Amino acid sequence: MNRAKLEVGELSSSLIHKEKPRDGVVHGFSGEEQDGIKTTSATTMVVLSTSVAVCGSYVFGTAIGYSSPAQTGITDDLGLSVAEYSFFGSILTIGAMIGAVMSGRLADYIGRKRTMGFSEIFCIIGWLLILFSKAALWLDFGRMLVGYGMGLLSYVVPVYIAEVTPKDIRGGFTSVHQLMICCGVSITYLIGAFATWRTLALIGTIPCLMQLLGLFFIPESPRWQAKIGKWKECEASLQCLRGNNADISNEASEIKDYTEQLQRLSESSVFDLFQKDYAWSLIVGVGLMVLQQFGGVNGIAFYASSIFISAGFSGSVGMIAMVVVQVPMTTLGVLLLDKSGRRPLLLVSAAGTCLGCFLVGLPFLLQDLQQWKEVTPILSLVGVLVYTGSFSLGMGGIPWVIMSEIFPINMKGSAGSLVTLVSWLGSWIISFAFNFLMKWSSTAKLVPETKGRTLEEIQASMNPVSLER
Repeated sequence: MNRAKLEVGELSSSLIHKEKPRDGVVHGFSGEEQDGIKTTSATTMVVLSTSVAVCGSYVFGTAIGYSSPAQTGITDDLGLSVAEYSFFGSILTIGAMIGAVMSGRLADYIGRKRTMGFSEIFCIIGWLLILFSKAALWLDFGRMLVGYGMGLLSYVVPVYIAEVTPKDIRGGFTSVHQLMICCGVSITYLIGAFATWRTLALIGTIPCLMQLLGLFFIPESPRWQAKIGKWKECEASLQCLRGNNADISNEASEIKDYTEQLQRLSESSVFDLFQKDYAWSLIVGVGLMVLQQFGGVNGIAFYASSIFISAGFSGSVGMIAMVVVQVPMTTLGVLLLDKSGRRPLLLVSAAGTCLGCFLVGLPFLLQDLQQWKEVTPILSLVGVLVYTGSFSLGMGGIPWVIMSEIFPINMKGSAGSLVTLVSWLGSWIISFAFNFLMKWSSTAKLVPETKGRTLEEIQASMNPVSLER
């Protein structure tokens, strides 16, 4: 394959290091001038575009939050076993993996707006199938369709927001994606404490319809329009986003120069990601998703109610307490993201989730040891709240923000598909295995008690075949 020898770093630096205008003002963004430098502010259209996009994030949250409050109702009404309900919960992520594989290419081919609309059609059909299901087959098929739509949305929403917002507020606006996921999960928990599982499925269609309607009133991503050569449409969208009186010449010129240089590269594929030019970006993008998912977030999010019940605490009260913690902590993360930076919040968040996991596991260990039975329900609640609060602060949203930022636009489709696929693969492993792990302890099953037993008795119990020979 003949590829132009154009390094990403060289391409970026050629665009970033531009001569500062003589008047000392950085043009191209709407905002207020402070000490000769123009600071960025969000226009009404940027806020509206972000609001419409994150309706998809809310759909994402309702789908994740649905399985926990609906578990008792579905298993009672349809007579599902633990294995069947675990499959129902986890098939969401199988659909999401399929959507993730297609997300980058689809968003590059038909555009960011159309991809969001396309995904919502599948989500609506999926919710309606769940609503009218009389058997596990249709229930699972509906859940998988919702998951497919989620897989598309989980990539295209943060990418669209990152591409339409000015750089100084991009992090905060992109992290609203995670805030709305959190709100979707939390409100679904609250409604699910009082509504039936069928009513909850019907309510799930509302944010889908809201986004479908809102897409008619917002512009397409100017960077995607530039990528496909629609320069006039790109400038029109950029002017709409920055305001009618804003000077967009510098930003439009930067987008055009960057896109033209990228077009010197041949069409990228997922295999091109594994070149040394993109190694750092790939390690960061994939690594953060692995850390995010294998921290166990979807085990807690999907089955929070059963965790509390197993620990001897009220499932409904526990989920309401999670709501009280999640939303403020996610909001705090959004406010701090562009001030404190991504890395400090990630470190604090990771440390907090580690502590939360320890506190969640400790009461179950104490129950097995028949110790401190009266405090184990409270300890389980504290552990889940520490975990969800810490995750909401950084680990929930920052990997998606960074994913939308670190890949060049010629690789963004392939890279986004791969990173999103890794995220959903990890989510499937955790969500499917969690219910079984709740009923099984590897240490308790594999390690025998040897106290007060002779060596011969131990060998007889562990290696009976050797004695028969």
